[in-house]
Amino acid sequence: MLDRIGITATSLCALHCILLPVLLPALPLLGLSFLADHAWEHIFLIITAILGTIALFSGFKKYHRRLYPFYLLFLGVGIYWIKHDFSEAIQPYFIIIGASLIVAAHIINLKLCNNCKQCTDESCESS
Repeated sequence: MLDRIGITATSLCALHCILLPVLLPALPLLGLSFLADHAWEHIFLIITAILGTIALFSGFKKYHRRLYPFYLLFLGVGIYWIKHDFSEAIQPYFIIIGASLIVAAHIINLKLCNNCKQCTDESCESS
């Protein structure tokens, strides 16, 4: 369940970053100008990273003992975090790459957990 929440949060964050330049002029009219602040993006990214770490650790501890989903998660968060250090023209690429890596980490974690659950279920049936 946490992986699905992480995928949703990451997708919403990427959507926010991609649509923000289009919606920026309307934000003050809607009382949502705080969404244009870089601090808001970093807070949301930190929350995403914390949720992702919890979700991945749960799968790691209970099922698969694989570290590479963590590598993808932290690499994605890092790429996403540094996007403001580059020109606005290439920031969407950082968003897409970072968000894709974070979502991939959750998807891989889900698949690893499901594979191990099936192995566990089959071994229980044969006992």
